Amino acid sequence: MTTTDTTDKILRVLAEVAETEEVLTNPDLALYDLQILDSMKTVQLIVALGQEVGVEISPAEFEREPWATPRLLVADVLRRLAA
Repeated sequence: MTTTDTTDKILRVLAEVAETEEVLTNPDLALYDLQILDSMKTVQLIVALGQEVGVEISPAEFEREPWATPRLLVADVLRRLAA
């Protein structure tokens, strides 16, 4: 799978959990500041990304800053997948 395919899959999972397509078109959307994501949706997103993309993220070690925008979230997940 290419990086572009993985990026698209991450964004589609985010759009589904966040219940908005805006995350697909606005890479700098403030996910937490605009309350698009909250703690419950973050846990749902962690689980969904694990299932769809195969990335393992522990809720205990999760921090909001690396996932503040769709662009940052994709970069963080890609970095975790490459590790």
